[in-house]
Amino acid sequence: MQNKKHIDLQTKIIYNNHLTKNLKMKNIAVIGSGTMGNGIAHTFAQQGYNVAMIDISAPALEKAMATISKNLDRIVAKGTITEADKAATLKNITTYTIMAEGVKNADLVVEAATENVEIKLNIFRELEKICPPHTILASNTSSISITKIAAVTKRADKVIGMHFMNPVPVMKLVEVIRGYSTSDEVTNLIMETSRKLNKIPVEVNDYPGFVANKILMPMINEAIITLHEGTAGVEEIDTVMKLGMAHPMGPLQLADFIGLDVCLSIMKVLQDGYGNPKYAACPLLVNMVTAGHLGAKSGQGFYKYTAGSKELVVADMFRKS
Repeated sequence: MQNKKHIDLQTKIIYNNHLTKNLKMKNIAVIGSGTMGNGIAHTFAQQGYNVAMIDISAPALEKAMATISKNLDRIVAKGTITEADKAATLKNITTYTIMAEGVKNADLVVEAATENVEIKLNIFRELEKICPPHTILASNTSSISITKIAAVTKRADKVIGMHFMNPVPVMKLVEVIRGYSTSDEVTNLIMETSRKLNKIPVEVNDYPGFVANKILMPMINEAIITLHEGTAGVEEIDTVMKLGMAHPMGPLQLADFIGLDVCLSIMKVLQDGYGNPKYAACPLLVNMVTAGHLGAKSGQGFYKYTAGSKELVVADMFRKS
């Protein structure tokens, strides 16, 4: 005779898979209203989804809505969408400062908080308590284990990675990261949903850095090492990679754009995950983050940034005398 608990578990799995197969994605909740959060909210809303954008800070939400409006203006100016499309997109977004209110009807939650393990784990612990049973929980993490995130929930089969690229409304790729327990049904549904956003999803397995950052971050780190060792200057390194390798942006400028703190965080995830010294962050990167020189968002990194100016100017400390 089969164990009753085993039968109950099988019944629950079958029921949950039935819910997932018949789930119609309509209501999306996005946790976080920063660069990635507002970009993800914008992208879903533009495709007609009802979006709840959630942040503990009301001023941050106001800033995010202003950013989305400005980004939509650019698309209107190009003739890609109309003013009516812009109005409809903005109408599709509702902002919340209380997470429980924002996720109560969610079919899919996309977490886009700071790239910090403990912050993300705490968010998912809370989401497990307050989300409906059918809700799929996705993380926009660029490097943290989806399996580790899923382990703090009771719905590991419904936890998945959706790693969007920045700027989200423009970049086509979505890295869809399948955790150890993520179900086929959830994976297929997220792949399909990504396509409905006019994105190109690529399914990858759950290893530190996934594909994008396992390749990109060591390259950026090596560029910083090249600068640190005095092989070449900031402009020279970026020029070699742009002209010689056909990169649209040099690795040091890209690091500034991503955020040097984010780059350092990902390098730590890679080093911890693989235990390989080749992923050790360059001391220069560590020192710059410690000093608060985080790139474009702080006004200074390898380049310096002035509001209203698009001119690329090397930071004073890296200028050649």
